[in-house]
Amino acid sequence: MKDRPFEGLDPATLAVRDLIGGSRQLVGRVAQRMGLSVNDMSAIGELVQHGPMGASELADRLGIRTASVTLMIDRLEQAGHVRRVRDTTDRRRVTVSVTDAARRASHAAWAPLILAIDDYCASLAPPERAAVLTFFEHLTAVVTAPADWAAGPA
Repeated sequence: MKDRPFEGLDPATLAVRDLIGGSRQLVGRVAQRMGLSVNDMSAIGELVQHGPMGASELADRLGIRTASVTLMIDRLEQAGHVRRVRDTTDRRRVTVSVTDAARRASHAAWAPLILAIDDYCASLAPPERAAVLTFFEHLTAVVTAPADWAAGPA
C-alpha cells in the first residue's frame, strides 16, 4: 500500500468509512436491546449466518482467543442462546449452535433493517444494482483477504 496521508480521500471511501462506523454503532444498539455484549451478539450472528461450528472456528471468526470464546460460550449457553452438541462420529468434537429462541430474537432485532435495505436495493434499476453489487463484492474481497497491513506496525 502506498504511503500517503488520508486527506483527499475519494468521497466513496469516506462513505464506506461512515457505513462501517454506522454498522458498529448499530451492532452496539442491537446488542444492548437484546441484553448482550457486542462480542456475544457477533457470536450469535456468526452462528446464525454460518451454522454450527467449533469453538476454535468461532474464535477465529471473531478474532478472539479460544479461551475467551469458551467463556463466552459458557455464558451464552447458560443464558439459553447457544447449545453445545457432540459430533455423532467423533465424540471428542463439540460444535456450538444457536438455539431457536436466540435465532428468533436475532431475526426480530435485525429484520426491520434488513427489509429496509432490501426494499432500497429492489428499487434500484438493474444497471445500478449491478454496479452496487460489483462494488460491494470487491470491498468484501478487500476487507476479508489476508493482508500485510492487518498485522500492524512491525
